[in-house]
Amino acid sequence: MKAEKDKVVAVSYTLKVDDGESGQELFETVSEENPFYFLFGYQNVLPKFEEAISGKEAGDTFSVFIDFENGYGDYDEDKKVIIPKANFKEEGKKNKDLLRVGKVIPMQDDKGNQMRGEITKVDYRGVHMDFNPPLAGFDLYFEGKVMLVRDAEPVEIEHGHAHGPDGHHHH
Repeated sequence: MKAEKDKVVAVSYTLKVDDGESGQELFETVSEENPFYFLFGYQNVLPKFEEAISGKEAGDTFSVFIDFENGYGDYDEDKKVIIPKANFKEEGKKNKDLLRVGKVIPMQDDKGNQMRGEITKVDYRGVHMDFNPPLAGFDLYFEGKVMLVRDAEPVEIEHGHAHGPDGHHHH
């Protein structure tokens, strides 16, 4: 069975990233024992990643280079903002657990768009947050293996994402 639209594909891989200055560094390893599942053809992964896997079958290997423009885009200084600490109060109290450097918080902008921001600093001016994707500005190098290709369950197609090894997943 080939990787194509409406198939669930499981892959193992190593991802190396390059910021253009320090060379390739290992960023993530997804093991054969615990592969990454995705529904092919539903924009759940980067288009170039999907292209590299298209038509492959279980057991096939792949390797793909994705430059930052086709990955997560360039790092954008304008996506770094300072938000008043008062915006993070819950029931009038400061939430100390929430305001930690390195913490990633789901938020939404004034138009209701979902975003995730990482706290980079907290000081007298407020909470410094970075809304760039974690891999913005990095070239990506994937090397991996297709572990499984199966027909997607109707509910997976309806939801637009894979539900794991056997298609059963409870939200």
